[in-house]
Formats: sequence, structure tokens, C-alpha cells
Amino acid sequence: MNFSQLQNKIGWLLIPTAAILMLAIYFFFPQDTPETVPATSFDMINAESPQQTEPQNPIDEIPAFLMVDVKGQVASPGVFELPIGARMQDAIEAAGGFLPTADDRAINLAMKVQDEMSVYVPEIGEEIVLPSNAAGPSGDTAVNLNAATEEELMTLPGIGPSKATAIIAYRTDNGNFQNIDELKEVSGIGDKTFEKLKELIKVN
Repeated sequence: MNFSQLQNKIGWLLIPTAAILMLAIYFFFPQDTPETVPATSFDMINAESPQQTEPQNPIDEIPAFLMVDVKGQVASPGVFELPIGARMQDAIEAAGGFLPTADDRAINLAMKVQDEMSVYVPEIGEEIVLPSNAAGPSGDTAVNLNAATEEELMTLPGIGPSKATAIIAYRTDNGNFQNIDELKEVSGIGDKTFEKLKELIKVN
């Protein structure tokens, strides 16, 4: 074998050797690939770092109170603070209760009290007189349906405790009277009763 033939044979041997080497390098030394983020990684991040929200400051609750002026035959007359929804019985108890001389039949203890209400407990046998401060700007003494107490309403002809209570209950449930004709919507107030009252009542 001459030198030229030896070179050719070596060249043919080098080609497969180089190919084998490249394959070995490829399998035993793979190229680095960028790391991929697992699909659940976002859930883990969200779980580890919950979205921060500022706590809302609770709205300060406004105390639901009303003021009631209790006068007359009670142990401790005065102005008292009562919760919304309080009854006349609560107002009388706040004033120390009835005196022995009080005409408790004139007071409906089950009636709800209203803010700025004036409650007068009469003496037994006392004739209830409409307060002078109930007069209107022209000096009339018409009873204001939107401001009168039960006792003031009872000064009207044909209005006893039950009808006075019904008028105040209607006013409490439906708001102030818009006109005097609305009084006929109150249970127990018919046309005949209204005819007796229409000249003696008013609304603001």
C-alpha cells in the first residue's frame, strides 16, 4: 500500500469517527435550555402574596335617640333621652312614674313617642286646656295635626284617647299630614267628625 492509498483510508476513517464524536457530545453534553415557569407558579405566587386591600373604616353609627319633655303629675318632670321606637311607658318611667294624683287614663302608654314631643300628665279631675303655644302665627288656637300631642288632640270635639292615638299612629307611619282633608284617612274619622273638626285643625 503506497502513501496515497494510506491517506485516503485514514480520511474515510476520520469521517465516521467525527460523526460519532459529535453525537456523543450532543447526548452527553446537552445545551442548556431556559427554565420554564410551571403552570401552577402563578397560583403559588398569588397564594403567597394575596392582594392587599385597605380595610374600610366602618361608618360611625349615629346614636338613634330622641328627646321627650315629660310634665305634670310625674315624680321627676324634665327632658329625657330615649331610644328610637320607645313607647310612652318608657317616657313615664324615665320621669320616675306617675304620682298618686296622676290621671293615668289620659295617657296611652302603648303609643310610640316622637322627637321633641311634649307629654303632659294631668291631675285627676283636671280639665285639659290647649297650651297657648299651640296658637298659629295669626293668634288662632287651631290644633296642628303635625305637632299636637295626644292630650292636645283630645281637646278637639269627638276625639278621645283611641282616636287621638290613631291620629298620631297615622302620622308616625305615613309622615306629616299634607292637608286637613287627609285626616279622613285615619281610622275612626268619618265625614261627620271631620265637619266638626275642620275649623279647629291645621297643618304646617
